[in-house]
Amino acid sequence: MSRTLLQITDVTDTTDAVCCTPLTRETIDADRAVDLARKLKALADPTRLRLVSIVAASEGEEACVCDLIEPVGLSQPTVSHHLRILMEAGFLSRSKRGTWAYYKLVPGALGQLSQLLDVTAAR
Repeated sequence: MSRTLLQITDVTDTTDAVCCTPLTRETIDADRAVDLARKLKALADPTRLRLVSIVAASEGEEACVCDLIEPVGLSQPTVSHHLRILMEAGFLSRSKRGTWAYYKLVPGALGQLSQLLDVTAAR
């Protein structure tokens, strides 16, 4: 096993040193970070991801809650709870028709999230 000697550099002279990489684009503020975290948390559940996928794949990107129960294998109240979280996060909207609730993707909601997460989009 060979040994490599490390060169010691004097770090006491910091006149020409740059401590950090300069920012090249704007960062998100605290309020936006809280909102983004809420949205990511809403999507971080496998059932909610499946529900968004099912609604997106449905005709008109809209589905009745009655059509969402069987595919995820959960009770209607549990599915409704997950749908409420997705609505509060801004991914779904709800309309009532008779006794049933219909859920629809909010246009552009997933795209906006995607753009925010794509760090190369602004470059």
